[in-house]
Amino acid sequence: MATWVVLLRGVNVGGANRLAMVDLRNVVTALGHTEVSTYIQSGNVVLRSDRKDRAAMADEICAGIKAKSGLSVAAVLRTPKELRASLAANPFKDVPDAARTLITYLSGAPAAADVARLERDRFLPDQFVVLGSELYGLYPKGSGRSKMTLDYFEKRLHVHGTSRNLNTVAKLIELSGD
Repeated sequence: MATWVVLLRGVNVGGANRLAMVDLRNVVTALGHTEVSTYIQSGNVVLRSDRKDRAAMADEICAGIKAKSGLSVAAVLRTPKELRASLAANPFKDVPDAARTLITYLSGAPAAADVARLERDRFLPDQFVVLGSELYGLYPKGSGRSKMTLDYFEKRLHVHGTSRNLNTVAKLIELSGD
């Protein structure tokens, strides 16, 4: 059995896409996963499963959520080891205020040509770096009003993703027990 962390996009954000975490746990458990737990109200799930196909698991979980609640959401899965590696690879780890950095977990590694076409200076003072299937964003003035949005990256990189702050990533690693 492997441990997986499921990161849902857009759940319980700004009062939209309301999904009770007990309902989310029930959906995931009904799909045959075990030791299912959630963290905060934004769609973070830690589970154990004998399944290995992350894309199939993501699709199955999203379909289960749609059937239960009517919500169309996207999911990205990572192992605890991958989450740890994403924290270690953070190009902004020397920034004193860790709350100003988000890691966006992408559904796959974008094509190098798509990454090269991104406009690096478009959002200054906000900055970003794409490393594999993670996008790191630095928001010196906070992400709430930034023009550097996930929609911009999803459209240009042809992948979907969901962002988490560094504290949430660290807590999910801790909860995974790995």
